Amino acid sequence: MKFLDLKIGMSDSITKTITARDVDLFAEISMDRNPVHIDEEYASKTMFKKRIAHGILVTGLISAVLGTKIPGEGAIYMAQELKFMAPVFLDDTITAKVEVIELIPEKNRVIVSTICTNQDGKIVISGKATLLQKN
Repeated sequence: MKFLDLKIGMSDSITKTITARDVDLFAEISMDRNPVHIDEEYASKTMFKKRIAHGILVTGLISAVLGTKIPGEGAIYMAQELKFMAPVFLDDTITAKVEVIELIPEKNRVIVSTICTNQDGKIVISGKATLLQKN
């Protein structure tokens, strides 16, 4: 989508179930092997009582929306503010939604709100991103 096609209020989303395989692969790729993510016995003794997904793994869903839907192909991710509001457990279904909240035409900048919710509608991540979008 070109910058000129974007309008404040436009939004889109994707939904994915976060599996044990996703978390294990992310731990391998990122080298973040914190046992709360990969060791069920360890995680059972934490405040979460079971394994949780890496927060950054879940935020990858936001990146997927930004790169494929709004603003879409050619978007360059410049900044992201994040607040981790609640844990994401294995087999939670997460919806990542972005909404255009500001357009800066002189710099082709797009500001979007970014929200991830679980299958119960609970916000697990909230934030705001800045992107550069092609003409």
